[in-house]
Amino acid sequence: MSRLAPAHLQAEDVALTMLDVDLPVVELSELSEQESWRKEINRPLYHIHKWWATRLGSVFRAITLAALTPPAKDFWSEFYKRHDLAGKVILDPFMGSGTTLGEALKLGAKAIGCDINPVSSFLVRQALTPVSEAELRAAFKKLEETVAPEIQSYYQTRDPDTGEFIPVLYFFWVKTLETPAGEIIPLFRRYVFAQDAYPKKKPRAQIVCPHCWAVITGRYDAAALTCPDCSHGFNPQEGPASGQQLTAPSGTYRIKQLLPKDGRPPAHRMYAIMALRANGEKIYLKPQAEDFALFEEASLRLATEELPLPTLHVRPGNNTDQARGYNYHQWRDFFNARQLLTLGLLLREILRISDCTIREQLVCLFSSTLEFNNLFCSFKGEGTGAVRHMFSNHILKPERTPLENSVWGSEKSSGTFSSLFESRLIRAKRYLAEPFELALQNDLFGGKGNPTKIVASFPLTMPHASSWNELAELERGVMILNGDSANLPLPDACVDAVITDPPYFDFVHYSELSDFFFAWLAPVLKCHWAEFDRADSSAPGEVQDKDPRVFARHLGLVFSEAARVLKDDGLLTFSFHHSREDGWAAIYEALNMAGLSVVAAHPVHAEMKSASPKSAALDPISIDAILVCRKQTHPAPLRAFSLSAIAQAATQTREEFTSAGLSFSKSDAFVIAAAHALIQSGSAQLSYPAMHATLAEVRANL
Repeated sequence: MSRLAPAHLQAEDVALTMLDVDLPVVELSELSEQESWRKEINRPLYHIHKWWATRLGSVFRAITLAALTPPAKDFWSEFYKRHDLAGKVILDPFMGSGTTLGEALKLGAKAIGCDINPVSSFLVRQALTPVSEAELRAAFKKLEETVAPEIQSYYQTRDPDTGEFIPVLYFFWVKTLETPAGEIIPLFRRYVFAQDAYPKKKPRAQIVCPHCWAVITGRYDAAALTCPDCSHGFNPQEGPASGQQLTAPSGTYRIKQLLPKDGRPPAHRMYAIMALRANGEKIYLKPQAEDFALFEEASLRLATEELPLPTLHVRPGNNTDQARGYNYHQWRDFFNARQLLTLGLLLREILRISDCTIREQLVCLFSSTLEFNNLFCSFKGEGTGAVRHMFSNHILKPERTPLENSVWGSEKSSGTFSSLFESRLIRAKRYLAEPFELALQNDLFGGKGNPTKIVASFPLTMPHASSWNELAELERGVMILNGDSANLPLPDACVDAVITDPPYFDFVHYSELSDFFFAWLAPVLKCHWAEFDRADSSAPGEVQDKDPRVFARHLGLVFSEAARVLKDDGLLTFSFHHSREDGWAAIYEALNMAGLSVVAAHPVHAEMKSASPKSAALDPISIDAILVCRKQTHPAPLRAFSLSAIAQAATQTREEFTSAGLSFSKSDAFVIAAAHALIQSGSAQLSYPAMHATLAEVRANL
């Protein structure tokens, strides 16, 4: 497809690559959209553990391959070919979940990844470590025989029909607050607590009676109901909590006013149970005295056990202040007593595994389990993955009706240690042994059929190097670093391409969220990994700031270091989008600081359409600009800045994407236009205010 020509095409001493010239962005977007629907299945290597803004493997395979391939090659034949880029070195200074590393290694290149966050370096190290599935299963089997029965004994209830104990899948809880009149009021928004993901097709729902707490089967949209147990009449759609208000018999109160004055988080009441019968039937039950006693038993035992539990405090921050506002001041407050006990028992048993490699794989799996087993989880409903994990919002939002998962789990569970062992850990290890790509297929009518899988890489059995000298002697290998990417332990001009996805200055503050995992990992890993021997997962040099100029300065330091280790003819490429001028002006300033210029840009669909943070926006961004940068050592002559050419590029991209059935918003148009404004500005060394004004003019002209 034709877009603005790369700014450096006239430079005679630059060997162009496919990435300089063009990418089949529509077809690549269609492929990436298919991958995005089931990322954890289609690229399991990057999803063994929670990380934020995980990019799509197919896009980064395309970027990596195109950055090292001459433009005359046919893109798709190269994409599905097994490559051996031995000797080529790829660097990602913002490693995150390790997408760039995995894709570079699959192409036969060496990969270096660095991240300032210790949780990132730990999870990527575990993901890229080949481990015998048999050894993993043997260790899991031992846990299944030793600690699993102990955990499962706290997740059982009595079947009212048979009197036998059956496993519990979920306990349903609701926060409660006390009014000045002494009333204990549950924070139900509505009394319907379980319904199908498609309720109009399957209207059956579960409702809790506000008077006697009976669990009633009714319609999801019932507006009037009489409890069959106590004859109380009520509207299931109207609970006492609405927004920030709580209505009680004594009056209406602001919820914040009723929070415990002693600094503790709000109390909780268990109000329902989902249990599993031997025949596979799931049943909803009202908790009985025996169920409350079982929880109390766990609470009492917790006080007597020596367990590896978190002790760190929740620090103030953009992503944590809402939780702190509800008196969640310590990370252990995010779990109830039964969760702390059973998670602690599980981790203690994992730490007894003598083989360090296997132990750390299972510690990583344990940490992965945490996001589905805490008081910030909620119930998604029937007909879908039942557990809405705690990071469905990019802030730590206290859940008024939390769902307690069953930690070890069963064959019908989701988000439990046993289910994630298969769906995350084993799947990732199998992907290492047989990496595959998705290939789109057309059906008989010319529509899109189900994608097929093509094995287009050799097994990833590469050694891990601990230094540049060690990596340099290897034919293939990976080096995973933890530290500030503005100061890399690498020689000058040793890297063929830098491919990354930097943080955005005003988006997710990763370390504030990753502290949730760090609080559990640090006490058990700090003896082996020095990066965990600190107060939290943040560090000086973190590229994260609400001030765009401060952000640009920090990012510029990393880009400058990347330019130092990049060969003179190498590319620095990264994905970026932002809806505001200051985001793009900050990127431009950081690149200028590093002596780099944007020479080409390619629009690609970045994530699935329904990704939570984007779908919440009025005008969501679906497109990333893949910005291709080169050193300003031999700049091409600057051409006249053309607003009309920029607007034309945005219009043409919109037409190409919409004609293929891909979404394209006004914000997407600005992403395209801003990227091309950076290209046209080249190495002009515009100041931040001047670039900001230019981008405002670009927006006005769209």
